[in-house]
Amino acid sequence: MTTATVVVRPEGPDVRIAIGGEVDLENATTVEEQLAAAIPNETNAVTLELAELEYLDSAGLRVLFALAARLEVLQIALRVDVPPGSHTRRVLQLSGFEGLASLES
Repeated sequence: MTTATVVVRPEGPDVRIAIGGEVDLENATTVEEQLAAAIPNETNAVTLELAELEYLDSAGLRVLFALAARLEVLQIALRVDVPPGSHTRRVLQLSGFEGLASLES
């Protein structure tokens, strides 16, 4: 069984969300539900912290793309903190996710 952690920290009108562990087909739906519940419509910006994310497969990528699409519709800014040289950063770059949100470190 794979596990992922989703830790939500509201910061005024913004939300910071740290995702750790592994996001794959087995738990992607749960992670997606946790992300949706963590972001009220009146949020100004969301920052995803992915430093502790060890594994991300195509189902996990779908979760992040769906989140980016939802935030775009709601006009909520998305930032992604992901360490340079990490596996997760490379996956996001190869998938084209960088076109939806800036990858910061």
